[in-house]
Amino acid sequence: MAFAGAWYPATARECQSSIHQFLKEKQGVLTGDVVGGIVPHAGWYYSGSIACRVIASLQSGHKGPEYKPEHKIDAQKDDPRTIDTIVLFGGHMHPQSDPFVLSHGRIETPFGQIEVDAAFVDQFAGRIGLDKKTPARFPDENTFELQNPFIKYFFPESKIVVCAVSPNATAIAIGKAVADTACEMGKNIRIIGSTDMTHYGPNFGLICAGKGKEAVKWVEKQNDRQAIDAMLKMDETQIIELGLANKSMCCPGAAAATVCACKKMGAASALELDYATSFEKSESDSFVGYSGIVYACS
Repeated sequence: MAFAGAWYPATARECQSSIHQFLKEKQGVLTGDVVGGIVPHAGWYYSGSIACRVIASLQSGHKGPEYKPEHKIDAQKDDPRTIDTIVLFGGHMHPQSDPFVLSHGRIETPFGQIEVDAAFVDQFAGRIGLDKKTPARFPDENTFELQNPFIKYFFPESKIVVCAVSPNATAIAIGKAVADTACEMGKNIRIIGSTDMTHYGPNFGLICAGKGKEAVKWVEKQNDRQAIDAMLKMDETQIIELGLANKSMCCPGAAAATVCACKKMGAASALELDYATSFEKSESDSFVGYSGIVYACS
């Protein structure tokens, strides 16, 4: 847990308190046959609420307004709808980067450890020749770690697959390979793609729309909106192209792989759960956009 105590709370009690609050914000979580979603990965203060509600929306058998965030950690035991594995796509990658996946082991969270689904990784990675990194070689990545407490909390019995995805054609192959592997192994999975949106301002080398609220408006209404529309249309090629050309996504490969996997799993619709920027929490000439999207089969 490289970012615990800074980017998110260090203890289970503090994480649970934050989660309970997040679930009450705005419209809460979304219902339906949700198979995947896009989440941001800034510190929980900035984007935790969006990520939390998207991941909660992936729960099997979610009951909408009657949902009780005080559910017990063992709520999935003996439930035939239990999710076997969560596949988490992320990674700060360049088009020339080689994608990779965590080979095995257990991931620490304040709620306990999440076991890597090593059997799934072996079959998935072997299908497309993906590099498997051992825990000792796997980098500390906020794109992944910021989601882990949510995953453990809402899916306490599930295993995990953690994959860094490059923003190029391999993203499409990775997404399809995950869905095919799940089908062959009879695994009930959910997909999470981790990406923030536009990083704007002098700290990020993007200052084309001035400063202050005018810049925020440009990011929200134009730069991020184009990328969000591509994710809502489930157009994986456009996701990568816009993310790279407009600098509107820091992990377009992860988003594209998520869309590909979800479509192969039957997703036919996308819903935008929320959008925000860090400017709303802390006004600054440098700020970041955050989007939450879910993909459903109906």
